[in-house]
Amino acid sequence: MNECHYEQKMEFFYNHSNSKTEDDWSGARLIIILVFGSIFCFFIFLSNAMVIAAVITNKRFHFPYYYLLANLAASDFFAGIAYVYLMFNTGPVSKTLTVHRWFLRQGLLDTSLSASLANLLVIALERYISVMKMTVHSNLTKRRVTVLIIMVWAVSIFMGAVPSLGWNCICSLNDCSILAPIYSRSYLVFWSVSNLLVFFIMVVVYMRIYIYVKKKMIVLSPHTKGSISRKRTPMKLIKTVMTVLGVFVICWTPGLVVLLLDGLHCSSCGLLDVKQWFLQLAMLNSIINPIIYSYKDEEIRNTFRNMISCGRNRGRISRTSSRALSCSIEPSRNTEESSISFHKEVKA
Repeated sequence: MNECHYEQKMEFFYNHSNSKTEDDWSGARLIIILVFGSIFCFFIFLSNAMVIAAVITNKRFHFPYYYLLANLAASDFFAGIAYVYLMFNTGPVSKTLTVHRWFLRQGLLDTSLSASLANLLVIALERYISVMKMTVHSNLTKRRVTVLIIMVWAVSIFMGAVPSLGWNCICSLNDCSILAPIYSRSYLVFWSVSNLLVFFIMVVVYMRIYIYVKKKMIVLSPHTKGSISRKRTPMKLIKTVMTVLGVFVICWTPGLVVLLLDGLHCSSCGLLDVKQWFLQLAMLNSIINPIIYSYKDEEIRNTFRNMISCGRNRGRISRTSSRALSCSIEPSRNTEESSISFHKEVKA
């Protein structure tokens, strides 16, 4: 019977797996890392909070697609929390952590990745429904959207907790990985392969949706009025979410490949040398998404601008959220009219 080591500190597992923990993180270097990391996480919190606030305060965004987009921003906000916890519990501190605190540190990161991935899958479902009906927004009810959001977080939390629930190497040290010294190598293979497979499936789905809508737009272009092209169409929203998906895949794929190589016990791959760089690339994804929203979606950009100008005019941060609604662009029926007109053109 294998001996379990739940009472050991993480130093025991790091030494066993020959995994370094950056003991030279001290003095000025440590301060610089914490300062820049804190600034970076602040922008993650601020930018994603603005996306959530924009969806809440602007009635033009009260549609399933934007609710799910806000939930994706919430997962990025949660990722910021995970990065803050990681930042103050890494380096030389890693060896002093208990097994349970280390599981919490990694579980937060795994949950944030699972939440982002699950949100993109649900958004793909919403976009597919809307495309099949050739409307700007699907007819998913608020109740169904709420259920989907709850399911996203339930699945994400479960996926983040799987190693702490038993799929680890605490009772089988020979199966421990290098990058995650109490994670089983078999779990890393499962985790990385399953995520990479979902990446591939989503890319294929969105490409099929894009091609389908592109063909429809070509057929309809001689018959549609210029006013429709200037408003929201399914293609504009699909391009936005495809950009988000593309950046997500680019930011996370290198890290997942590294985990896969670790799971396959590639001892000559120099994984420890690239681990920190790929983690920073994954962190970058959480702040890029709001930039994509504001760049690709004029309505979100205008809402951001009004929220910022409102905050400046009021001069008090505590009043910004309460005044954001009054400063936002007044709701109109342009989006709904565009959807109805587009739908009629398809039927014609």
